Amino acid sequence: MQHGPLVAAFSSSAVAYSSLLIGGRPSLQAFVVAFVTCLLFFLQLRIADEFKDAEEDAKFRPYRPVPRGLIQLRELGVLFALGALVQALMAWFLEPWLLVVLAIAWAYLALMSVEFFARDWLKARPITYLWTHMLIMPIVDFFATACHWLPEGRKPWLGLGLFLGASFFNGIVIEVGRKLRQPEAEEEGVPTYSRLWGLKNASLVWIFAMLTTAAFAIAAAWMIGFSVVLAGMLALVFLWGMWIRAGWEKATSKQFELVSGVWTLILYLGLGLLPLFLLR
Repeated sequence: MQHGPLVAAFSSSAVAYSSLLIGGRPSLQAFVVAFVTCLLFFLQLRIADEFKDAEEDAKFRPYRPVPRGLIQLRELGVLFALGALVQALMAWFLEPWLLVVLAIAWAYLALMSVEFFARDWLKARPITYLWTHMLIMPIVDFFATACHWLPEGRKPWLGLGLFLGASFFNGIVIEVGRKLRQPEAEEEGVPTYSRLWGLKNASLVWIFAMLTTAAFAIAAAWMIGFSVVLAGMLALVFLWGMWIRAGWEKATSKQFELVSGVWTLILYLGLGLLPLFLLR
């Protein structure tokens, strides 16, 4: 219920944007396969985190479900495998070549799960850690777009690159936005960007990530004749974010997360479903 609407906007935007670039009305099957597969991808990311961070969670976050024994890692592993089976079957049903794209996403997820075999090196370099992990966003989005253009046999490369760039930087908006806290709200053993850079500087990084996302998104929207509308929509949310950031001394983590969530929803609706219905 919390993430479903955002994932629906994320996946449907990818399918709709692809159809707006190359033409053709996207099928209902493309939307369904993209949504279910993306939703399961984000579930698998969370499950992978449970395995990856099991030791730290047991030490610093004993209130979470796995350390409390409410669910076992073995059970989560089974759930992960069942999700992968559903993803593979749906990809095969829509277009067998989608299995290749799916395999690429799985391979990157597997590398993330083992921290690219360089856990300590990455932990010591938080910026590198951030961008290497956020690459999963355009990879998953690439799969969602492929649910349309691959069965159609056409590749919208230029616009697709701009769209995936917006997806990558929006991932940074979400990731940084959910890890901004006041000093008294910081938890021992829980890495946050506000702890790393200070809330003032970290919130500025968040603002610049929004600006970069907007630049890619507006360029992508220009490819489909929707740049002015999208720019206006994003500007309203950006001003909200600037207002929160201006009062960073009293801003709460929930405020940053809320703005990031609304920003994401507006971004993807403005790159997909809205122009699909308004321009056709």
